[in-house]
Amino acid sequence: MNASNGLTGSRVLVTGASRGIGLGVATAMVGAGAQVWALAEDEVVTEAAARIGATGLQADVTDPQAVAAALARIGALDVLVNNAGLERLTPVDDSSPEAVALFRQIMDINVTGMAIVTGQAIARMGPGARIVNTASIWGRVGEPLFAAYVASKHAVIGLTKTWAKELGPRGIRVNAVAPGWVRTEAAVRSARVLAARSGQSEGEIIDAVAAAQPLSGGLMEPADIAGAFVFLASPASANITGQTLGIDRGEVPW
Repeated sequence: MNASNGLTGSRVLVTGASRGIGLGVATAMVGAGAQVWALAEDEVVTEAAARIGATGLQADVTDPQAVAAALARIGALDVLVNNAGLERLTPVDDSSPEAVALFRQIMDINVTGMAIVTGQAIARMGPGARIVNTASIWGRVGEPLFAAYVASKHAVIGLTKTWAKELGPRGIRVNAVAPGWVRTEAAVRSARVLAARSGQSEGEIIDAVAAAQPLSGGLMEPADIAGAFVFLASPASANITGQTLGIDRGEVPW
């Protein structure tokens, strides 16, 4: 990335940025010249952010007071990347108290937490600011056993469309990136769970993913999709809002 992306000096907040896609996006934003704050609930975010030249912030996105305290350390904000999320198995036939609590936790982090951060961040954003949400290709399709995650990512796409219309008059653009299978802890865990339930190996699950993609390659790496976030945060996408950009090697036709 270079200064032609127009991010030099931009103040960027990336949530869920201690690892995986979030850390990959934060790294790309730093590479594009932005001043980046990486926020996550776990304390490892401080060290992870320091390694890439960003500033780490520790906060739970579902806690309005914690979010307010984190944003107070940033001041004005040009770009918000809502990436914090949780992916777990939630079979429809499991109604145990633990399963219900997990379902609520996924929706709380992936949807309510995104709304809390966005609602507070826009007070620090002026005309020309950009918001990029992390959706998923599962926000366009159904996926057995992952009801809460799928529902939450459908909601993220809906929020993106709604906020684009609501914030457009303020000059704030809102878009989303919908990754396919990216090699993250969450994706590897899901593949492992699917393998165990189906009697297949983890490798066979990954092979099935690759077979569904017109472009070969299997699991992507966080760096493979980070450029889409930079694009949507840059002047190159100045006339794009309310859209969800699928990055999945063609797995789900958009």
